[in-house]
Parts: sequence; structure tokens; C-alpha cells
Amino acid sequence: MQAAAPSWLASAWRALTEPSLVRRLLVAQMGLLALLWTVVFIYAATENGTDAAVLKETSVYHAVATVADHLADAPARQYHSLAALDAANRQRYAEAEGVTELAPGLLVLQRSAVVYRSPHVPQGADAQAFVATAVSDTTRTYDDGRRKWRVRVVTGAMGARVAMFVPQGGWHMFITLASHGYYLVPMVISLPFLLLPAWLSIRLALRPWRQVTQEVASRGPQDLAPLTYRGEHQELAAMVDSIDAMMARVAEASARERSFIADAAHELRTPLAAMRINVEALHSQAGDWRQRELLEGILSSGNRATRLVAQLLVLMRSDAAANQGDAGVPLALDDMLQDRMAVMSGLAGARGVELELQAVAGVTILGWHESLVSLADNLVDNAIKYSPSGGVVRVGLWHVEGWAVLSVEDQGPGIAPALRTRVFDRFYRAPKQTQGGSGLGLAIALAAARRHGGRIELTDGEQGGLKVEVWLPALSGAGTVG
Repeated sequence: MQAAAPSWLASAWRALTEPSLVRRLLVAQMGLLALLWTVVFIYAATENGTDAAVLKETSVYHAVATVADHLADAPARQYHSLAALDAANRQRYAEAEGVTELAPGLLVLQRSAVVYRSPHVPQGADAQAFVATAVSDTTRTYDDGRRKWRVRVVTGAMGARVAMFVPQGGWHMFITLASHGYYLVPMVISLPFLLLPAWLSIRLALRPWRQVTQEVASRGPQDLAPLTYRGEHQELAAMVDSIDAMMARVAEASARERSFIADAAHELRTPLAAMRINVEALHSQAGDWRQRELLEGILSSGNRATRLVAQLLVLMRSDAAANQGDAGVPLALDDMLQDRMAVMSGLAGARGVELELQAVAGVTILGWHESLVSLADNLVDNAIKYSPSGGVVRVGLWHVEGWAVLSVEDQGPGIAPALRTRVFDRFYRAPKQTQGGSGLGLAIALAAARRHGGRIELTDGEQGGLKVEVWLPALSGAGTVG
């Protein structure tokens, strides 16, 4: 458990830090919601707040003026009554409740003297003079040096002047309300409940994208046919069309390349054969041992060139056959292996290598004889080539849970694990090889295995060399070791 924690944390950290379209869209949605909430909040704070409502309530002014006039002979009762009206007025407008800086305030004058003033209303003679000289039932702006106020003054029937002060300035109101939590708290509370619906909506919207991704990922290297997915989404259709166009160009370029290599290899066979005949004739007539040595070198190079041309033709035919997709026929692998071992025994004897075959009888697959022959010949030929004199090449065949497994094991130097993927590339040869070759043998074997729906695995042999296992889908498998 202790060792699993760092791995889990590392996976979580990678998931959070790696670029993700889903996370990008989710952040964009949350950012848009936050922006819309900000706009709505500012609008509500500046346009639909106390400024628009309080100043239009004429009944409040008349009620305050009536109380001031009728209780003029009782200043204490007058003050307490006006204070109660002021508190009720502020509580009535719930938009400003709890935020005294934005609450409406009263300034009441009677015979130019202040009889009541709300605690947060501007103090001083300037505010008193402003109210005393204002035209009745008009709304004006008053600046006390700290902030601006919207002020409406109404004169009562008996001369009392009632002024309602409402804070002005949208940005100031926004900052004030935000500082009391009216802006951030609702947004912070609501965002977690919006994350899951937003994530689900993005996942559903990206489902066609994932379908295209899965289809592209399931394609093999030779499958360059147009994608089968045909969605109606404009953006996705444009991407699918671009992928199809690219695969069509790749298929066309690959076909031209295969055609060129096949034509060139076919044309090279005739001059190579003619050169071999002429060199062999000169070799038989040469009397000087130096000339014979030179001619033998030419013959050896010609043989390597002939083998390379033959391998190129086999590789091109294998690619062409795989693209045609013609159906195979049932083939008995044990019979085919016995025939190929008999053919390869001469080469093995010339190199001083012994061939051993252990094959379960009755192992049958659906395949193509020529392709399987090239697969077996290249694997056995490589094993013979890299085995030391006196070594043994073991070839085996058995049936494992619906698979026909063909193995070829040598006693050569083997292949380093880091290079066991690269050696299947065409024309690639592992470093420090002492044997000649073209680097096409394993590529041909892999192409043949893939054509049959199989795979090839490279492992260490029991005798220190290389063990090649080919797994092919089997039709049947039974019998004894032969």
C-alpha cells in the first residue's frame, strides 16, 4: 500500500497537468458563468437597487413630513417617531438590509433647523443648506467630498422639508456589496453544483469525437480506407474529410513506392542472372588464383544482390496480397514445416548447423501457402545464419487455446531487448552484426504474420540465443508430437 500511493499521486498529478480539451471547455464554461453573474450583479446593484425605488415613494415623504409637523411641539417624541419611520423605511428595502453604507437615509428640516438626520447621511452645514435651498419635489446629485448621493426633497403641507439620500456610483456599490459576500458567496456555492452537469454535457458533446478517435486507433498500418464514421457535425465532418484525404494521399504514395520497388527488383533479376553466368564462366576459365579470388568475391556480392532482389519481390507481393484481401485456404502447418526443413537442411549442413523439428500433428490455419513459406524460410534462414558452427536450431509447432504457435530458436548472439522492436523495420540491422544481410527477413515475416491476423514475439532462447514465436489463429489442433 505504501508503494502504491506515490504512483496514484503521480497519475492524478499527470491527469491535472496534461492538456485536456474537456478541462479547457469546462474552465471556459465556468468562466463564462462567472462573467454573466458579474454582469447581472453589477446591473442589479446599479440599476435595480435602492436608487430606483426609494426616490419614487412619495407616500414615504408625506408620512415623514406629517409626523414632523404634528409633533413639532414634542421634540423627543418627534425624534423617536422619525427614527422609527427611518428604520422601517430602510428595512422595507431588503436590497440594502445589512449594508448600512447603501441604505437610504433621511434629513428632515423644520424652519431651516435639523430635527432628524440618519446616522450615515452627510453631516455639516453644506448638506443642510443643500436641502434648504432645493426646489421641492426635484431629484439632484449631492457630493460631500467622499461620495455622491442622489437626493430628492419634498416639502410637506405645513412646511417641513424631507430629503431622502441614496448612495450613487455603481462601482462603489459593487465593491461594497462584494465586500459583504453578496457577490462571491452565491457564486462559490453554486459553482460546485454546476461542475457535474457541465462536465456531463461536454462529455456527451464530444462523444462523436471519441468515436472517430477509436476508429483511427483501431486501424492497422496497412488499412488506409476512408473512415466509416459519417457524422452530421460540421466541425467533425471537416476533420474526417481531412483525415480521409490524407490517407488517400498516403495510400497513393505507398502504392507508387511499392510499384516502383517491385518493377525495379523485377528488372534487376535479368542483369544479375546474366552477370552471374558470365562471372561463373570467367571463374571456370581463370588460371590465376588471384583472378579466381576476385571473381569469387564478385559472385558472393552478386548472390547477396540476388537475394535482396528476391526479398524485395516477396515483400512487395505480400503487401499487394494483403491489400487485395483475398480469402485464404486451410493449410496444415506441420506438413509445410517438414517440407521447408527438408529444403533448408542443405544450407544448415553447409554451415555445420543441426536442425531439429518438434511439431504437433493436425495444426491447421486459414492462410496463404506462399506467404507462410516466406515466413518460415526467413526465420529458419536467420537462425541458421547466426548460429555458430556445431549449433542447433530448434523449430517447434504446437496448439495453445485457439492459436497455432510456431517457434524458431537458435544459439546465436541474440538481440538486445531494446532493439527487438526496431529489428522489424525494413532495412534495419542491429549494430555490431558480423553476418551480412539486407534487414528485410524479419520485416517479411512480420508482414506475413499480420496478413494472417497473428503476431511475432522475440524472447531469449533457452540456449542463450534468440527465440522467435509466431502466434497465428488456428482452425484446429490435435495429435502427438512428430
